[in-house]
Amino acid sequence: MFRRLAYRFQQYMIGRYGQDELSRFLLILSFILLIVSSVLRFVPVPFLYFIVYLLAMAALLWCTARMFSRNIPARQRERERYLRTTGKIKTWFRLRRRMWRERKTHRFFKCPSCRAVIRVAKGQGDIDVGCPRCKHRTKLKT
Repeated sequence: MFRRLAYRFQQYMIGRYGQDELSRFLLILSFILLIVSSVLRFVPVPFLYFIVYLLAMAALLWCTARMFSRNIPARQRERERYLRTTGKIKTWFRLRRRMWRERKTHRFFKCPSCRAVIRVAKGQGDIDVGCPRCKHRTKLKT
């Protein structure tokens, strides 16, 4: 019986977008907001839990609508935008972690023309450094 049900569901999903990283994020976000709204029920702020609950339901509805959508190019554009945004955030945190790990051996500077991060070993004194991205030369004191 379950095999037939699974087969029918697979047939139904043919030509539909399905699940991706953004859908998973929205699903997890909706469950977290549901838990927060259930905790906020006991807070004496009127209607705060209801607003959080509505946000959770909106995220769940958006996730479901994306998964069953037949407009695949639009869903792929949404996914690409999500991945670009999260990629920038992940890169920022990765750089901060690297800067913290290497704080005793290296100094990090920003290029004055393109704002790229330049890593220079400590204890070099005054040096002339070229930016690897824009090739701008600048004097730095390590």
